[in-house]
Amino acid sequence: MTIPDNGTREKSTNIMENLMGYIDTRIDIIRLEIQEKLKAALVNTIHAVLLGLVGFMCLIFVSIFLGLLLNHLLDSSFWGFGIVALFYVILLVVLIVGLDKKVFSDIADKSLNNTIYKSDKREKSI
Repeated sequence: MTIPDNGTREKSTNIMENLMGYIDTRIDIIRLEIQEKLKAALVNTIHAVLLGLVGFMCLIFVSIFLGLLLNHLLDSSFWGFGIVALFYVILLVVLIVGLDKKVFSDIADKSLNNTIYKSDKREKSI
């Protein structure tokens, strides 16, 4: 007894080909999404480093300027730089003692709200 084929074998191979094509396409889409996210992270990192470097240079030169200005106003060769240094020491003490890490955690949460974590939160709520 032979079972008639009725073209089901051809349909099953088409279904398998379509399924494999779907899986390959899905893998390619995931690779592209990962590549886009990595590219965005790299661009953001380079941008942040450059902004930090320029900001640091501005801070150094403004501090030197203020030190020289205070030296000129106080007719001294060192009190201006001492006052600027004292300001930075006070700022350091306030940051170490006065501020809680929760403040920085809240800032980080707000800044990361529009990144990859937003899509993760949305997927978990579904």
